[in-house]
Amino acid sequence: MGQVKKAHVRDAILASAKTLFAEHGYYNTSLPRIAAGAGVSTANVYVYFRSKIEILYEIYDPWLRARLDRLADELTRIDSPFERLRHVLGTFWRDIPAEEGGFGNNIIQAISTFRHGEGYRPTLLYWMEQHLQGLVLACLTQARRKVFAGIELGHFLVMAFDGYIVYHHLDPKRPLDEVTLDAVCRMLYGGGPAKVKRPRKPARKPVRKPRSKANG
Repeated sequence: MGQVKKAHVRDAILASAKTLFAEHGYYNTSLPRIAAGAGVSTANVYVYFRSKIEILYEIYDPWLRARLDRLADELTRIDSPFERLRHVLGTFWRDIPAEEGGFGNNIIQAISTFRHGEGYRPTLLYWMEQHLQGLVLACLTQARRKVFAGIELGHFLVMAFDGYIVYHHLDPKRPLDEVTLDAVCRMLYGGGPAKVKRPRKPARKPVRKPRSKANG
């Protein structure tokens, strides 16, 4: 008879793992340490999860999806398509890599060290590629969308996302800068945003020189 799984034990394992991943990284966090933090045996951890990477995905997957839901909500309050594009890429390439103490670097460590059959989930990657591509294309004109038809734009954007996660880990004081972000957005957008008509400044009144006494 299999052991009955208990929700509070599963939650304790995930809470312990999240704390250890954040403090020590994926590579330096072992299943025995996760078990100790949860107050259970290592064997008991295997009742709930097949591997360490499966535990990580149980934490990272809902966190990232919730973060992208928040991003989609933020976009509804931005009128300019160009500024929406900047917000999408700025959030993906600069903000998320730095959030939760650079927690995303755990997934990079996990993917680079996992062995086949250990619980890697490409489902999240494929979903993220499609989701990000959809957010970006929604900011472009129909003509610009045709330019990227048949191109794995989402895959390219996610690969850059992974690169910025790694670079934040190496040098957190040098995030994606505004000039680079603006240049990439202009390349995708096909130029800069539409020029906004600004109210004309009132013409200056000519300054009258005082008349000299000689001229009367």
